[in-house]
Amino acid sequence: MYFLYSALTAAGLVLLAPYFVALGLRRGKYLHNLRERLGAVPREITARAEGAPESIWIHAVSVGETLAAVPLAERLKQRFPGVPLFISTTTATGQAVARERVKAADGVFYFPLDWSASVRRVFRAVRPAIVIILETEIWPNFLREARRRGVPVVFANARVSAGSFRRYRGVNRWLGNFVGRALGDAAAFLAQSDTDAQRLRELGAPAERVEVAGNLKYDLGPPVQSAFVAWLEEQIKQQERWPVVVAGSVVEDEEEPVLAAYDIVQRQWRRALLVLAPRKPERFGATEQIAAERGWKVARRSRLDKQGPLGEDVDVLLLDSIGELAGLYVLADAVFVGGSLVAAGGHNILEPAWFAKPPVFGPSMDNFRDMATEFLSVGAGAQVGSGEKLGKFWVRLIKDDRGRERMGRAAQELAQRNRGATERCALRITAILEEPCKQK
Repeated sequence: MYFLYSALTAAGLVLLAPYFVALGLRRGKYLHNLRERLGAVPREITARAEGAPESIWIHAVSVGETLAAVPLAERLKQRFPGVPLFISTTTATGQAVARERVKAADGVFYFPLDWSASVRRVFRAVRPAIVIILETEIWPNFLREARRRGVPVVFANARVSAGSFRRYRGVNRWLGNFVGRALGDAAAFLAQSDTDAQRLRELGAPAERVEVAGNLKYDLGPPVQSAFVAWLEEQIKQQERWPVVVAGSVVEDEEEPVLAAYDIVQRQWRRALLVLAPRKPERFGATEQIAAERGWKVARRSRLDKQGPLGEDVDVLLLDSIGELAGLYVLADAVFVGGSLVAAGGHNILEPAWFAKPPVFGPSMDNFRDMATEFLSVGAGAQVGSGEKLGKFWVRLIKDDRGRERMGRAAQELAQRNRGATERCALRITAILEEPCKQK
């Protein structure tokens, strides 16, 4: 079965090679990290690993998982200060955030393709005592190689969305519990919720290895105010721009409804300002074009002269940078968290909650299912189904100072109340690392 899986993934990569090459040439994606994805870990990683008996390896797919890894990495580094700690990611944006935000990491690299040869090269180079996978990326060859080497793999912040659950169950039906056998190679599953834990068990994870530890993202705190946020705050005050609306993590096909919502706001407040943050860098140019075609005056963050003023005629500030969005929510009078008006599963609604800003989001929140439900149940957030409804809710929220503040306080209190997953995960990981009979 593993041979068939490897053959199918290789065939898929060959078939998709022209697409990846085209993206690589046009946007600089994929080609630059291909050597690392094939197992050629950067020299600074191998040099650091060679200087110690073993290392701790944390894998985070992209930006959200990488940010969730920050407090866990810090806690593990405090507990094991002499052990090298490495972070791998799958995406380029994840790499950028890992290098900037995970100060506890001794090195950052790309996770290998799930082929036996690539996986073995990385295991030899990194020499992990443990691998911690954030959320639930199931790579059968990787898990099997870890088991063969006696390296425990822990899924921390583990979750299984409804869509993934259906797909994995289908794989199990057609391939004789293949996903279950792969999960059986892991040492522990520290699930976000009871629902995630139950889904893991139903997919074949050994029941005794599954426990609920909570969501690591609750343990993140608001970022320190950056120079850019301070500059923009001053511009807003000087120009008496109000209200400020921040639409974060906006994905493809969401730009139009978000701009339609902003149009409703601007009809009432001509001095409004929209901070629009596309989720992916490849959407920066397209988003600027869409906004400009609707008649908005657009300024890109990367082109601003921060020694001078923000243009008085700017309607939309396009945040074409990585890692600055969370800090900008502090300036917002109303927010929207994207990836939710289209079927993308939603993004992190805790970021505005840190600043007592009630998150508004769409119906597609499968990636943050339990969190969204809890926010809605205590009146700490709102869910809308279209751009028009988003605009109308923004207007209502901006006009209702008391209601907005009440929702914001509820959001902030909820975020603080659910903290503690980092410590629970760190204790479990520490117990596995210190297990005297751990296989090698």
